[in-house]
Amino acid sequence: MGFPTVSNRPTTEIAAFLAERSERAGWRIEQFETSADKANVVCSAGPMEHMDQGLLICGHMDVVPVDGQPWVSDPFSVTERDGLLYGRGTADMKGFIAATVEALDGIDPTRLTAPVVLAWTHDEEVGCLGSAHLAREFQAAGRALPTAGLIGEPTDFRMVRMHAGHVTCRIRITGESAHSSKPDLGASAIVAMTPVLAALASLEQELKSEHRLEELIERPWVSLNIGTIEGGAAVNLVPDHCEIVVGYRPLPGDDPYEVAQRIQERVSNLPSLPGIQRTFTLEGISPAMLTPEGTDLQHLLTPHASHPGTCSAPFGTDAGNLESVGVKSLVFGPGSIDVAHKANEYISANALEKTVGIIQELVQSRMG
Repeated sequence: MGFPTVSNRPTTEIAAFLAERSERAGWRIEQFETSADKANVVCSAGPMEHMDQGLLICGHMDVVPVDGQPWVSDPFSVTERDGLLYGRGTADMKGFIAATVEALDGIDPTRLTAPVVLAWTHDEEVGCLGSAHLAREFQAAGRALPTAGLIGEPTDFRMVRMHAGHVTCRIRITGESAHSSKPDLGASAIVAMTPVLAALASLEQELKSEHRLEELIERPWVSLNIGTIEGGAAVNLVPDHCEIVVGYRPLPGDDPYEVAQRIQERVSNLPSLPGIQRTFTLEGISPAMLTPEGTDLQHLLTPHASHPGTCSAPFGTDAGNLESVGVKSLVFGPGSIDVAHKANEYISANALEKTVGIIQELVQSRMG
């Protein structure tokens, strides 16, 4: 069964499937709708108290697009070749969700003496939107989640206890249009974007020199990226608009707003230009994650880990938002991030079978 849950499509069908499948296994089900076609699914079992003894298992239902990629099989139907399962989301991260749901058949939820919660989120790939909404819902309702969280992103079974966040900013320049035969009668927004790009390039170099957590993170600085640029309407018009979208990745423990303030200051301090207006907008924040070394969950996962000790990841996850409601997470799951988002994404059947056993053992550790 395949669900083409690219982030710009509904998640209602997969959410209904996961809810029905978990309810059939004896779990309590809640769906938190954020729009007519988007919802987070929360499945719980055990007594909803002593959250410090509980376990949260989390994964996202959405996937990235496949448009223009050279797939050799249907990306939204699993194809097996030589023990590998090919399809969009097999590694990132529907494979983990499927293994967790499969594990439920070997678990008696009535025997749990501590809470276990499964949280399946939407729109992680476009800014961890579902987990942000879920965290706000629980905060507003005064509800708690288990303090130990497992985020099943593809880490090749390595234990990740920290990762960078991601912040999105938009800079728009408005100019004045004119016929290109008389460009002096207008004000080119594209030309006016040039000093902005130069200022950001300078800031990028500054950030690269500000190293922190060098012994823990592969790239121990805030990375900055100008992701998109758009402007103009036709070759014979002086462009009256130009817009860039900038992303940067604050390190664990950083104030996520600090670099945004620096970007805004650089743009504001540029010399004014006739007919030109600049606007800066902070569009979204996916927080970084930083979990202490030596948690109980780490000790439980260590026998299953492919590498001793914990490490960091260069990508963000739902863990940052969940940290705001007291969840201390480890990112740990089957598959490799190296094949995520690519054509012919895959995961091994053996890795999923191993995941089923790991999930069952973790949940059973919450039984009396």
